[in-house]
Amino acid sequence: MDDKVALLTVDEGKKAVQLARDAIEAYLQTGEMIDGSQILLPPVFNDPRGVFVTLNKNRELRGCIGHPYADSPLKHAVIDSALSAAMKDPRFPPVRKDELPSITVEVTILTRPKRLDVAPKDLPLSIEIGRHGLIVRSGYRQGLLLPQVAPEHDMDEIEFLNHTCLKAGLSHDAWIMGAEVYCFEGQVFAEKEPCGEIFEKDIRGKGRE
Repeated sequence: MDDKVALLTVDEGKKAVQLARDAIEAYLQTGEMIDGSQILLPPVFNDPRGVFVTLNKNRELRGCIGHPYADSPLKHAVIDSALSAAMKDPRFPPVRKDELPSITVEVTILTRPKRLDVAPKDLPLSIEIGRHGLIVRSGYRQGLLLPQVAPEHDMDEIEFLNHTCLKAGLSHDAWIMGAEVYCFEGQVFAEKEPCGEIFEKDIRGKGRE
């Protein structure tokens, strides 16, 4: 992780995942967003952080939205990302109340994205699978893939770049043609099963040998 950003402890990570689940449960029950400022949380939750919330159902993606940049306190970013992943991901219908017991919640805390200022041919050499997430930007188009995506789908560096370009709505080789490429790191905390034990994922251990 970025040396300038303090890592979350496992206990803090567990609280982040529980906050995300609580936010979704409360919204499905009341139709209202919980007030993060009224919840007693560790001090790190007041720090601006980038964050993504990922929902999975039967090991299939059910929603994933977040804040790529540290534009709000962590507690507010977690709540907003959780509700957006559940209700606003355009790839899926909104999560129903009866679905939630079958959904696992995952929270990824991001470092600040850093532009890879190298020649396009050298971009693959600047990426570490299992460590880096990617953002590709060209004009008004932008796509992001989290650090865990490449090892979970057995991608190499070029495949990871290609898929991030496609996520942005660009051609797969846009990174070769001059699109801006940024990398970031992430701490991933997830439920082992719906409402179950929360652990920190070792995404580097899933990278290619």
